[in-house]
Amino acid sequence: MNSLDFDRKPEDTRVVVAMSGGVDSSVVAGILKREGYDVLGITLQLYDHGAAVHRAGSCCAGQDIDDARRVCETLGIPHYVLDYEKRFRETVINPFAESYVAGETPIPCVACNQTVKFADLLATAKDLGADALATGHYIRSRPNPVPGAPERRALYRPVDAERDQSYFLFATTQEQIDYLRFPLGHLSKAETRALAEDMGLVVAKKADSQDICFVPQGKYSDIVNKLKPNAALAGDIVHIDGRHLGQHDGILHYTIGQRRGIGVATGEPLYVVYLDARSRRVIVGPKEALETRRLYLRDINWLGDGDLDAVAAAGFDCYAKVRSTRPPRPARLQANEGGIYVELEEGEAGVAPGQACALYSGEGEDARIYGGGFIQRSEREPAAEEALKRILSTPVAA
Repeated sequence: MNSLDFDRKPEDTRVVVAMSGGVDSSVVAGILKREGYDVLGITLQLYDHGAAVHRAGSCCAGQDIDDARRVCETLGIPHYVLDYEKRFRETVINPFAESYVAGETPIPCVACNQTVKFADLLATAKDLGADALATGHYIRSRPNPVPGAPERRALYRPVDAERDQSYFLFATTQEQIDYLRFPLGHLSKAETRALAEDMGLVVAKKADSQDICFVPQGKYSDIVNKLKPNAALAGDIVHIDGRHLGQHDGILHYTIGQRRGIGVATGEPLYVVYLDARSRRVIVGPKEALETRRLYLRDINWLGDGDLDAVAAAGFDCYAKVRSTRPPRPARLQANEGGIYVELEEGEAGVAPGQACALYSGEGEDARIYGGGFIQRSEREPAAEEALKRILSTPVAA
């Protein structure tokens, strides 16, 4: 077996590398080239090339495309640029704006992996005769054969927990996992940069992208206003106990769990508890009103063993991660008449619809990823849940 788990020599194995122009994907291409694989680099132009040419810290546009090209020249591998702007706008940017207007907190990086990178690009890689598509994500996969599926693989958390990107990859399908490879899963970021230096790559010291690629400086409301100019409609700010506290200029300016910048002062710390998009209400309350333990999921991608419905009906102990920056925590996957849900052993504050909930076998670096889903709704502590229901059942004055 070669390093990518194919029973053939590296030179007889073609690999397409998804190259964003950053250090991680560049090192992946360099590693595979050094090992003798038949490597092709592909960069996707995803958004507004003209406006992004001089923007630092972006991804898949402007300078990054040029950086990817220069890396491929250094490594001596072919490089292709594919224009996916229209596809990216339709499957990632527009749904992102619609989700925000609906009062959700979307994660466009998951949608990008689901549609553009691990669907469209993967199909292109197959068309080019590649045996695998490799990326610079910090995650690991290894063989997990089962009867009837000898090539089946499973996903695991990486060695470098600080770079763990499994939260953004929970929606990767089994078919995609079997074709994908992640050569950086056993490396730390420092080791990756050292390899880039050793390979003489121009991106060795390039800063990592920080923002969502199409949202400059993290100003989500700007992109939503641009795409949905009539979405920023004023509405009421209401306390969870029923008091009317003031008005806002659009729910898209608020996120669940937010404390600063709410726009009202009552002498007590207030947090955004719920966004009532239908009635354009921002519902606020004390911190304890944010506490939740039960998360109902939609669009679940199950990568564990057995049938999802049967597993959830029986109850399944696992670990759940509802924020990319936190480690997985003990949980139980269950089902009732309301759907499939995750019961968190420890309460979580500020959970919003649209966020991801990824599931794991444990909390360590060797934890297997069982998939996950998007949060459809959450249940708070009984008193807060009842108070919220009363508010939502109260009609808004015309």
